[in-house]
Amino acid sequence: MKIFRGFHHPGIASACALTIGNFDGVHRGHQAMLALLNNEAAHRGVESCVLTFEPHPRDYFAGAARKPELAPARIGTLRDKLTELERCGVQQVVVLPFSARLAAQTPEAFINEVLVQGLGARYVLVGDDFRFGAKRAGDYAMLDAAGQAQGFDVARMNSYEVRGLRVSSSAVRQALGAGDMEAAAALLGRPYTISGHVVHGRKLGRALGASADGAQDGFRTLNLRFAHWKPAASGIFAVLVHGLGDAPLPGVANLGVRPSLDPNDVNGGRVLLETHCLQWPDSLGAEGAYGKIIRVELLHKLHDELKYDGLDALTAGIAKDCADARAYFASGHARSYTETRRQTTRDRI
Repeated sequence: MKIFRGFHHPGIASACALTIGNFDGVHRGHQAMLALLNNEAAHRGVESCVLTFEPHPRDYFAGAARKPELAPARIGTLRDKLTELERCGVQQVVVLPFSARLAAQTPEAFINEVLVQGLGARYVLVGDDFRFGAKRAGDYAMLDAAGQAQGFDVARMNSYEVRGLRVSSSAVRQALGAGDMEAAAALLGRPYTISGHVVHGRKLGRALGASADGAQDGFRTLNLRFAHWKPAASGIFAVLVHGLGDAPLPGVANLGVRPSLDPNDVNGGRVLLETHCLQWPDSLGAEGAYGKIIRVELLHKLHDELKYDGLDALTAGIAKDCADARAYFASGHARSYTETRRQTTRDRI
């Protein structure tokens, strides 16, 4: 899959079948739309292309209004969005910076400058609630009329439903916010996942609960930065970690801002996913995970983030979380979850 920031680049397709949107989460509705897009692209002999935006337009407007509460919680990072778009068979992604200039662009200018001249759209597929241009003045009827005048086809896809529930990024955010990971997985068509490079932290976890003779190595964690200040999910989770060996590793993870730690630490103020593997691979050694790209599936929420009074209380809290995560995996719920996931995949196919 080719990825471009903006469309003024050599190598960008001269013609494409295009869809436009934020694609936060790349949920089952998005997946159905992308399958149709790929089919239409193949029929026309052009590349399938997704036009998406960074930051999210609502992030931009919330910042401009100085009202951060208006920004939507973010389901996935840009890395995870691109990974899922590639998994869905998209051939080209254009990430367009959402700026004051783009926000002020008229619908007519967006069609002419971006869709026609910039991307060579021959087919444009949009959702049933699609709006575009300054003040969201552009709609499907305007886009369809422009397509007839300028020689590209326009199609609209109705809402996608699972068991009578409309699948949307808002529904995924609601499920994640409520800690209902099974509902989120049903909407996404896969477990909720965060991926990224393992980065250095304070290395405090390995000291917590460590034994004097080295028999107990504390709570070593794998730290991933979540590149948005407002994740849709937060709290403590039972997880599976992929990328450190042939089989996924069970673990317990904290997604959030770590309220029990000094806000001035090396990652202070940043949202982190800190994962402790319940079975650390001996082959990695103490430092072998840094720089690796791992993928963490958040399977079951144990509880919200808690603020502990001191490191001893924090150590006891982490030990209890590890015990609860072990109990979750031992109970067979994770296996049942895997079977549900397989059934979800079969339903999607």
